[in-house]
Amino acid sequence: MEQHFELIIIGGGPGGYVAAIKAAKLGIQTALVEADRVGGTCLNRGCIPAKAMIHAAAVYQQAKNAETFGVLTEGVSYDYEKILKYKEDTTDQLVGGVEQLLKANGVTRITGRGRLLPGKKVEVTGEEGTCVYEADKIILATGSKPVILPIPGMDLPGVLTSDELFALKEAPKSMVIIGGGVISVELATAFADLDCQITILEAMPRLVPGLAKDVSQNLKMLLKKKGMGIHTSAAVQGVEKTENGYACRYIEKEKEQTAEAEYVLCAVGRRPNTEGLFAEGAQPEMDRGRIVVDEQFRTSLEGVYAIGDLIKGLQLAHLASAQGIVVAEMLAGQEPSIDLHVVPACVYTEPELASVGYTEDQAKEEGIPVSAGKFIMTANGKSLIEREERGFIKVVAHKETGVILGCQMMCARATDMIGEMGTAIAAGLTVHEMQKAMRPHPTCNEGLGEALEELAGGAIHIMPKKKL
Repeated sequence: MEQHFELIIIGGGPGGYVAAIKAAKLGIQTALVEADRVGGTCLNRGCIPAKAMIHAAAVYQQAKNAETFGVLTEGVSYDYEKILKYKEDTTDQLVGGVEQLLKANGVTRITGRGRLLPGKKVEVTGEEGTCVYEADKIILATGSKPVILPIPGMDLPGVLTSDELFALKEAPKSMVIIGGGVISVELATAFADLDCQITILEAMPRLVPGLAKDVSQNLKMLLKKKGMGIHTSAAVQGVEKTENGYACRYIEKEKEQTAEAEYVLCAVGRRPNTEGLFAEGAQPEMDRGRIVVDEQFRTSLEGVYAIGDLIKGLQLAHLASAQGIVVAEMLAGQEPSIDLHVVPACVYTEPELASVGYTEDQAKEEGIPVSAGKFIMTANGKSLIEREERGFIKVVAHKETGVILGCQMMCARATDMIGEMGTAIAAGLTVHEMQKAMRPHPTCNEGLGEALEELAGGAIHIMPKKKL
């Protein structure tokens, strides 16, 4: 095998493999180092498996409640083993597709654990031993791993991370989830729909703190309606083994309380996966466990770049992929094709949540004059057809220029629709420019048109405000 490459990428997740394919397409001789299957956490243990579980659970719930639509069903149940097979088949198909893309684009796949050596060298240790490769440029893209809280009892066998949760062969009957972020509420949605009793303990005052306040408040109400126990401002003190499972001790409103379940899931976030990544003399500048990079993703080491969860910023698969594309383009001497400042965020609960750009509160905090148009989706035909509950679309625009600054959605298809608003923000489009294209009926996307209409002077399907 070739010992020298123009570019070596360590890590085959959504940042690394996308960077490798893009670089190869641009004519850069590229090698990708990965010890496990390509796709990283997202494809193998995170985004895709979680969404597959959410979909399977949603289908089960739809079948149970089919009578709402005049469809009679009896004795509806699920086979957890088959759900797991469906999840794994989906992942396997996507992993196989990525492997084929790497091969078709001429990327050299090196299997083993990569370690950065001084002088732009990479040591790879695999089943056949250790080999050292040289490169003109190196991209570090090893992703992240779950954070484990430093409290008593976290090493007990029934205390799981998301990785271990997906390894269970039987569906849990009850589960306490420590943390109320994106991973927490998505997994809570999936397993609650599979009849698992869920209790969420979140240390912050509200769920998914990065969301707009009204979205977070509505989400909490909907999760409670599903029968979940939701405790915010709850500081977990420790976990203990009990006769029937595990007890999670926490302090809420200055009182120590206990939540018991068959399992405890720790979902308090992820941290950069840098363990064993750097040889002596090859560690770049770090800040609180993350690699420091400049605007072009260059580390303090010459010719070494870092992307994705290794660096400061949002930990999102699509952001890591976009960063990988941009770095590959820059290495090929091209201008970046993606605006990395406009990052959509999605949460796959029921209903879906999606956001991009400024919230109304964020804009006001920065002294930006804004107007907001909000449409409640109970007046949307498609939402009524599908019996969707409690949703809305809000568009935030500059009060004086009408330029779109942000959008928040809580409704069906939100994760599919938010991309349109990301494009609008990146292109600097105004409310009036966004109104030029008609939206088909009946669709959830009509709700976005109504929110824009409300900003422009009054939506068709919103009752006018009474004049005082």
